Amino acid sequence: MNSSITFAHLSFTWPDGSVVLDDVSTAFSAGRTGLVGDNGTGKTTVLRLINAELKPMSGVIAMAGDVSYLPQNLTLTSTATVADLLGVTSKLQALRAIEAGSLDGRGFDMVGNDWDIEVRADEALRGLGVGLSVLDLERPVTKLSGGEVTLVAIAGCRLARSSITLLDEPTNNLDSTLRRQVVEMVREWSGVLIVASHDVTLLEAMDSTVELHNRTLSVYGGPYSEWVQACEAEQAAAVLTEKAAEGQVRAAVKQRAATLERTTRNLAHGKAKAMSKGIEKAARDQMRGTAEAAAGRARGAAYDKVVAARSALDEASRQVRKEELIHIDLPDPDVHASRKLLELTWPGGSLIMQGPERVALVGRTGVGKTTLIERMLGLRPVLDDGPAGRLLTDRVGYLPQRLDVLDDAADAVSNVIKHAPSSSPAQVRAQLARMLIRGDAALRPVGSLSGGERFRVCLARLLLAEPSPQLLILDEPTNNLDLASRDHLVEALRGYRGGILVVSHDDDFLKRLGVIVVAELHKSGALAVQRRN
Repeated sequence: MNSSITFAHLSFTWPDGSVVLDDVSTAFSAGRTGLVGDNGTGKTTVLRLINAELKPMSGVIAMAGDVSYLPQNLTLTSTATVADLLGVTSKLQALRAIEAGSLDGRGFDMVGNDWDIEVRADEALRGLGVGLSVLDLERPVTKLSGGEVTLVAIAGCRLARSSITLLDEPTNNLDSTLRRQVVEMVREWSGVLIVASHDVTLLEAMDSTVELHNRTLSVYGGPYSEWVQACEAEQAAAVLTEKAAEGQVRAAVKQRAATLERTTRNLAHGKAKAMSKGIEKAARDQMRGTAEAAAGRARGAAYDKVVAARSALDEASRQVRKEELIHIDLPDPDVHASRKLLELTWPGGSLIMQGPERVALVGRTGVGKTTLIERMLGLRPVLDDGPAGRLLTDRVGYLPQRLDVLDDAADAVSNVIKHAPSSSPAQVRAQLARMLIRGDAALRPVGSLSGGERFRVCLARLLLAEPSPQLLILDEPTNNLDLASRDHLVEALRGYRGGILVVSHDDDFLKRLGVIVVAELHKSGALAVQRRN
């Protein structure tokens, strides 16, 4: 099967010197490809290069066909509609004009062969399972949940019927039912599909896997599980090679020491022997020169073996994956067990959260979990009916689902220091470094950062906030994290002594976090509360 995307000696480096790709040549074939890699390695950058949003420093990208792209962080204006998100606004406007009698050729060119675009848009929306239809095309996207926005945007990519489709974390913000639906959509996708994701179930539906690691792309012919097996085998072999190389270095160093000792001893012995035999000085000098030259050659050969062994060790060590983990030290807010932090109310019931409780707010995509939180925080107007929330502390740290609280034009240090005015830039950079945002990367505009990096900047804002929060409100905090970072986040949150209200569809994450109260929000506005032992 012919490749539709080819990289030829492609290199890309950010202005701060961070290298994403270094002389990479590879190809993406027709079918479904999972793009994997740790947070911050540059998966989103690779997709943006293919989408021509970024230009490589050198090399060429050759493509056959047009491209549809679902970015990780959708940029939505307050005037955007469902039709805009589907990408059908221009076609629908042209179709309406033609139906009204317009003979403008530009309208016919815009419609092309999509005379049934309205019918297909309706089918696409109804098939999403979130209660949308063609009647919602003019609905503002601000009225949709994060999960609904993602689903509609994916449907727009399918409607476009492009030869190449790029999806960046398409299952973020979706409940388990809708995630399964996306997986089924992906299984039926035609053309070239590249999916960047940490969602194991979705990646298992791929035909092949491409990993971005150590500034290059490696292709594995199979889904996620086969890539994991290949990586584990490569890692085991690399570790054995590294250990063998370490043994060779030790042996070479030991041999060099023995050579130095032997040649020194032989030279001294030879000198004493020559003098005892009464050999004249001129002859002794000649013999000594010959012996020293031989000793120098022996020492040089021994040294060369040490250098070669250490070089082999360096190469072997580069093949061993060195796992870097984020380091999260949440502040101690010293919250007493009886301290009331939050009250949730709904028709027929209420829930008071106090002390270091862990409460999960769950429910199907689109029922209004984020809306409830934003009303409680004063980010949306409060309604007279339905569920409501009231904060009982002003020390609240909020991590939003869309990570849209950052100033994209400002760098990471500036974004964090706004919430920690008494912290010095050096202190902020030290904290960011613990989040693996190091060096000049901390001075890069956050608009250029990956979803995982943006998450870490938002988290750093919480860590250094003054005063430290007594209540953390986290909306889908695991969306943009790789598995290792997710594990470390759980570990840090388990040790946090304040209260945590978390919205998540990740049951395993909630269980490991130690959630003791689960409040399920229904479409009716009622909350069903369940306490776990």
